[in-house]
Amino acid sequence: MLDRIAGSGLFSADELARAKQEPVPDARRPMPLSAPHASDEAQSASNGARIIRLTIDGRLQRRLERLALERAAALGEAMSGAIVVVENATGEILARVASPDYFDVRRAGQVDLTRALRSPGSALKPFIYGLGFEDGLVHPETLIEDRPIRYGDYAPENFDLTFQGTVTVRRALQMSLNVPAVAVLDAVGPSRLLARLGEAGASLQLPKHETAGLALGLGGIGVRLIDLTALYSGLARQGTVAPLHERNDAPASPEKRLMEPVAAWYVGDVLRGAPPPPNALGGRIAFKTGTSYGYRDAWAVGFDGKYTIGVWVGRPDGAPVTGLVGRTAAAPILFDAFARLAQTPRMLPPPPNGILSSRTSQLPPPLRRFAARGNQGEAMTPKVRIVFPPNGASLALSSDGAALDPIAIKITGGTPPLNVLVNGLPFETTNAPRTVLFAPDGPGFMRLTVTDSTGAADSVTVRLQ
Repeated sequence: MLDRIAGSGLFSADELARAKQEPVPDARRPMPLSAPHASDEAQSASNGARIIRLTIDGRLQRRLERLALERAAALGEAMSGAIVVVENATGEILARVASPDYFDVRRAGQVDLTRALRSPGSALKPFIYGLGFEDGLVHPETLIEDRPIRYGDYAPENFDLTFQGTVTVRRALQMSLNVPAVAVLDAVGPSRLLARLGEAGASLQLPKHETAGLALGLGGIGVRLIDLTALYSGLARQGTVAPLHERNDAPASPEKRLMEPVAAWYVGDVLRGAPPPPNALGGRIAFKTGTSYGYRDAWAVGFDGKYTIGVWVGRPDGAPVTGLVGRTAAAPILFDAFARLAQTPRMLPPPPNGILSSRTSQLPPPLRRFAARGNQGEAMTPKVRIVFPPNGASLALSSDGAALDPIAIKITGGTPPLNVLVNGLPFETTNAPRTVLFAPDGPGFMRLTVTDSTGAADSVTVRLQ
């Protein structure tokens, strides 16, 4: 065999001589398989090349493949995840875990989830504020209102259905408040945000027949994990995006502008103070999480002075997953991935010229308080809606041995009194939006409906199993 290989010219005579001195294996060993999606892609684009050299770090790739598999198994048999690690300075992809297990049919293992279009939830908010910083509309210490507002028929709500009142922009982004982000997006313009992210190299896709609107800032668009990771690496690079590549022979590509250096630094400084997940140290990386509508996608993307890591968690088929939230499902993976780099986090770049470090009271008067455009900010009652469980969700029943545990029905908006119906039968009337506990009879499908005093209604159908 070695004599036949010698004819290929791939190996020197010395290498072949050393190989002949090695003992012949007497047992079959498992074939190593690492970064299979990257290998498939490289092979299909190889044009017949025998050796293809990738930028992927084999040791790091294997560490993160194990991490993805462990976390997916803990989340459920149909759950999947993806991880991308990028070196900020070069744009080299050092690891790309496109699924936890290439051969796992339950998790659609051969689907490349780093390139799948998914809703980013709140993960685009840093770029909204970045444009606001760039335009001089806001500063991290600018005061902004978090109160019920309406834009035509659109009334954004916060994830926890509460409002914080007057907060700083820094606090609004760190808490991922929806209302302030939409107010700033209304000022900078959804189409402008979409164009800027596209110019920076991201492939974004709006729903069919939709134009860029305010829902864009809360996840109303499709984005790929690999593109989102590249955008965040642009924040680490103080406003320029290095096109990502995972082949050593990739042609050099020019950097692309994301935002001004001062604006990018402000965003990174704010995100560095975001509250970390439980049992993690804060202040070491700048990061942001995201949760798509209906609990279908959980995201966490973060960066330090040298690396950017993006994480996505969810089901490949896009089915909702009860309780799937970026902070609890994706952020712990992000922090573990940084820990597996085997290096202490690098400091973020120093502030560029032009940074204004001031408390709110010391800012120039136009920056002390953000004024929303038009007549937004008026008190209003959001439309009645069932926010949990989401429509189409599958809920696992649990029991204390005597009876099935109750299920929480979370309602927001509407004009009291509210009427709750379970499978068409009245269940409970409440005078204010709140959480209603319902004790199910057993497995099966359940239809929940809530109506308010004006006749507005909302319904969801869920499966109990």
